[in-house]
Amino acid sequence: MGKGTHHGSRGKPRRQEVSARESHVAGVGAEFPAKMAMWDFNHCDPKRCSGKKLSRLGLIKSLRVGQKFGGVVVSPNGKDPVCPDDRDIVEQHGAAVVECSWARINEIPFNKIGGRHERLLPYLVAANPVNYGRPWKLNCVEALAACFAITGHLDWASEVLEHFSWGHAFLEINEELLELYSQCTDAESIKAAQEAWLDKIQEDAKEREEEKKKHDDGGWAVGSRRDHGMPGELPPSDSDEYDDDDDEEEEEEEPAFNPSYERPGELPPSESEASEEDDSEDENEDEEEETENPDHEHVHHTEDVLKLKSLQLSDS
Repeated sequence: MGKGTHHGSRGKPRRQEVSARESHVAGVGAEFPAKMAMWDFNHCDPKRCSGKKLSRLGLIKSLRVGQKFGGVVVSPNGKDPVCPDDRDIVEQHGAAVVECSWARINEIPFNKIGGRHERLLPYLVAANPVNYGRPWKLNCVEALAACFAITGHLDWASEVLEHFSWGHAFLEINEELLELYSQCTDAESIKAAQEAWLDKIQEDAKEREEEKKKHDDGGWAVGSRRDHGMPGELPPSDSDEYDDDDDEEEEEEEPAFNPSYERPGELPPSESEASEEDDSEDENEDEEEETENPDHEHVHHTEDVLKLKSLQLSDS
């Protein structure tokens, strides 16, 4: 009993030490400047879930299904994007997110969560390890940081991302976009900025495709072969070119397609099969000759009989 109690007493302080260490890292003693909340549907791996980590750090409040939130709610159910005009709402009532898997978004009862100020996020690129480099696929802490940055609190965004080793990458990847959005005023200007950015992306992609096409069609350099235009492919050596010429000559010497093998994929006969066919053709020719001259043997036989009779008469 004493031994078991000893183990129990050792285990409990260890959990307290972990909690204390997380609290110290989070700076819970100095409260975060804005309220943060989430509806957690337990879709994600707790070890990789950014919302759960914020909860362990004491930085975010969990909300129940059916419970509404008075601040800005970053949600796919929103109609307008978050914009600088939402700054007062964020400062007074904070921001909330929906902690769920993108793959199971259809399972979320959006009619039972949310609030008066539901907002979409404009075009941004994820930096989290699960969806790194994918547009729109932000996790909870990225969504909160984006909301803070767009409403004029880049310092809050940086602070909440400090608790994640990859957090700084989100601000670096989206630095230009976040600056662009923060200089807008209302939802309409955010939409216009987003559309202009997406048009620019599309135009850049089109130009790259055209440049690639020109590169592929134009060969490698003056005097180089045009049929070696694949990126990374080296031009042929001199020996390769001579080999190609020999192949072309051999191809010219090859007989034309045999019409007796008209079915696609059918191979010509082997040499043994060809010789057998030649023999059979010779036999057929002999038979044809015999059929063409049926009295040939009979003529020779008649001549022999006449010679024999003439000899007999001379003897007599």
